[in-house]
Formats: sequence, structure tokens, C-alpha cells
Amino acid sequence: MLHKYFILSLFCLFFWQRSSAQTLLTKQPVINGIALKQMAICVDEHDDPTVLLAVRLLQQDMEAVFGKKPLLYHRLSQAKCNVIIVGSIAKSELIKELSTAKKINTKSVFGKWEGYLLQTIAAPVSNIQNALVIAGSDRRGTAFGVLELSKQMGVSPWYWWADVTVQHQDDLYLYHGVKVIDTPKVRYRGIFINDEAPALSSWSKEKFGGFNHQFYSHVFELMLRLKANYLWPAMWGNAFYDDDSLNIKAADEYGIVIGTSHHEPLMRAHA
Repeated sequence: MLHKYFILSLFCLFFWQRSSAQTLLTKQPVINGIALKQMAICVDEHDDPTVLLAVRLLQQDMEAVFGKKPLLYHRLSQAKCNVIIVGSIAKSELIKELSTAKKINTKSVFGKWEGYLLQTIAAPVSNIQNALVIAGSDRRGTAFGVLELSKQMGVSPWYWWADVTVQHQDDLYLYHGVKVIDTPKVRYRGIFINDEAPALSSWSKEKFGGFNHQFYSHVFELMLRLKANYLWPAMWGNAFYDDDSLNIKAADEYGIVIGTSHHEPLMRAHA
């Protein structure tokens, strides 16, 4: 019996450590905690469009939570406050500079499929006291890391589709020395829009004029926030590539892979 309780205690301790290691934020001020509301965002303007889009979503989310839109910089020398530094390992000069200066170690996610690292560091450069670094192994990994922060701030991936209210916070605090590393176990994760007529097709025509890039942008944002990457699009009387030439451009900007294995082999409409 003692043995059983000992194993159970170890399991609970391990689970608590794993769970708390994944927690970035607290509502209460903590020792050496970093006030998130006061932080700006810094991203290399030449990074991948998916990364830049994720940063815009983060700005939107922070404004929804705090009532204040964070400043956006493209160079650390411009910042006069604590910053969230966002970048993909391959394309971001900011991430490369931090790695070269040994402020961060990206080996844990380098070369991984959609991996990301979130880590608080002190004095990334002389003019900044603290930073949260979000570094991704690729464009989607970086975006997933950014939107993990949004999720922990209380912004549901379903805020638009299911009207999940974003709760206002006076402030949230980043734990000092926190580090989160993640990468998916399954390479492609997505959804199949099936039997969409008449309910979804009628609604999309009423709201957007059909299954166009305006409709799909909302779908793609939801998928990115859910850490998904693969979509079989609606096809009942529709052709994803043909109906709106901006559909595939929107998919690429959000980093979503489009499947054509159902009605649309070789990108052709079933009709």
C-alpha cells in the first residue's frame, strides 16, 4: 500500500511540474514577474508573412484583453520598454542575433516540424530590461507560439465563430525564467468541410457572397489558433481555386495546406 501511494505521489508531482512548466501567465504580481500589458512587440519586418500575420493577431488580442494596443517595432534599438520578440529561426535577424549572443538556445526546436520556444530572458540588449522570446522552427511553429500566448491570455480560438467573450484584464504577469517548448506529434492536422449545403453554403452567401477568401480567412484564423494546418475545402457546387483566386493566397498567408483528395483531384471541380 505504501508503495502504491509513493508511486501516486510521484505521478502527481511529475504532473504538477509538467503542468506548471507550461503556464506562462498569472493574474497576480509575482517576484520578478513581467507586466504583459506594458510590453511592446518586436518582429523582423522581413520575416515570413505568416509570422507577421500572427503578430497582428497578437496585437489585436492584447488590445481586446487590456484595452490597449501594444506598440510594434522592427528593431530592438527602437524599443524603450520590455518587449515580446517574435521570429522564425530561419528568417528572423532578431532571433539570429539573440542566438549568436547566447541569450537563447534554439537547438531544442531547430529543424523540428512546427516547433516553438517561448522563453523569458533578461537584458536581450542594453536598452531593454526583460523580454519574452517566441522563436519558431518555421513559419507555422512561430505562429503557433504567438497564439499560445494569446490562448493563455484568455483569448479563445472560438472568439469569432462561437462568440466566446474575451475577458478584460487590468494586467497579466509573465513568470520569470519560464520556458515552454512544443512540437506536434502528428504532422498534418486539419478539418474537412463536408455536407456544407444548404446550411453553411447559404450562410456564407448571405454573409460573404460565397466561399471566398473573406469566408476562408475566418476559417484559416480558427485553424491557426487551434494549431491545425490542413483543410479539405467546401466543394458542393464550388471550386476552391476557381471561385476566388484570392482563396489560395489567403491559405498561404495563414500557412494552411489545402487538400484536393476529395471532390477536387488535381484542383478540378467535381461538376
